[in-house]
Amino acid sequence: MTRRKRLFDLALVLMLVAVLAVPFGILCLALLVLEGRPLFYVAERMKAPGQPFALWKLRTMRPAGPGEAGVSGGDKADRISPLGQILRKTRADEIPQLWNVLRGDMSFVGPRPPLRQYVERFPNLYAQVLRSRPGITGLASLYIHRFEERILSACTTPEETDAVYCRRSIPRKARLDLIYQRHAGLRLDMALMAATLQRVLRRG
Repeated sequence: MTRRKRLFDLALVLMLVAVLAVPFGILCLALLVLEGRPLFYVAERMKAPGQPFALWKLRTMRPAGPGEAGVSGGDKADRISPLGQILRKTRADEIPQLWNVLRGDMSFVGPRPPLRQYVERFPNLYAQVLRSRPGITGLASLYIHRFEERILSACTTPEETDAVYCRRSIPRKARLDLIYQRHAGLRLDMALMAATLQRVLRRG
């Protein structure tokens, strides 16, 4: 990550913390009353091959049972709470990732941070993709998210979800992540953040 991008991230984090502190507190209280503890979902993600970090999100699903792992598909849909569906739709569940940006684990714009299992299964691909710091949003997040949501929601078992994700999602996202990498800059980052905000407001 360039120094300029890092300074931009830090300035934006501080501004958003000031703006979102009260609404986020109210949201956490509502989540506590309606869903109970834990409030947060903390999971391992990779910022580079061999470099894991703890990704923070607001919890949108009932806690996983033993042995449950991998991406979310139709096989996990019944675990998503009504409030969790709203949080996901508006991407409010990702507000805690401001902490990840502050720590330097993530940037505002970049590839979505992958699970370790996929980095280890596709080492050559992720060695290229993760030359960019993972982001809260990005080119692939904007243009693949609905497609991915649709194809994974049709999956009925963890094995099918994993197979479809590997075959149809990972290659598409990687192509867009590498396009972003070739053209990365603050102007593109701001355009992608503006497009993300526009989409969130439209969906909300």
